[in-house]
Amino acid sequence: MTNKRKRGTTPREDLSKPSRWRLQHGAVTPPERGADPDTGMPVLRRRAVDTLGMLLENGSITPEMHDAAAIFRAHFRAAALDGMRTMPLIRIPRSTSDTLTERRVSAREKVSAAIAQVGGMMSPGGMCLWHVVGLECSIREWAMQEGWNGRALVPAHGQGILVCALGALAEHYGLTPRTKRGFSPPAPSAPAPSPEPASASLS
Repeated sequence: MTNKRKRGTTPREDLSKPSRWRLQHGAVTPPERGADPDTGMPVLRRRAVDTLGMLLENGSITPEMHDAAAIFRAHFRAAALDGMRTMPLIRIPRSTSDTLTERRVSAREKVSAAIAQVGGMMSPGGMCLWHVVGLECSIREWAMQEGWNGRALVPAHGQGILVCALGALAEHYGLTPRTKRGFSPPAPSAPAPSPEPASASLS
């Protein structure tokens, strides 16, 4: 009798749960029962956990900072930059093999101006905006896989970078009043009057 080799069977993926690839891009909520709008059949829905929504809910960012992120994300999508991991926008030519519409060119210029406001594409703030807000990666995914300057970051540090970048972005879009740059020393006070010399007594 010939020995039959057992073939290793790959475990089938449970389609009722999020895939490993999906979980790399952030957490999802537990399944919620609902009805399909077209067929009326019962379905289970999971909602993606919005990183910016969580930061707004726990008070880490202000509504103005959340709105600034929404504006940047809208420009990012209109610029068709979703498929680019990194791309110095200053090097994007105006005439390429792909015909760029005026709307797309305008959106790329707005994205470039916003990233320049937080320090440029190679700065921590620029990299964070590109990956977390534009590409919608989680803070942990960006900090651990991309990081900055060729090194991984602690997720807590990545969140701090995002908060600072969103603060500058809200100011850039005019959602918050602009702060005065630099330090101006207080005006020197007038010197105190010198006391008058006492008059000599007359004898």
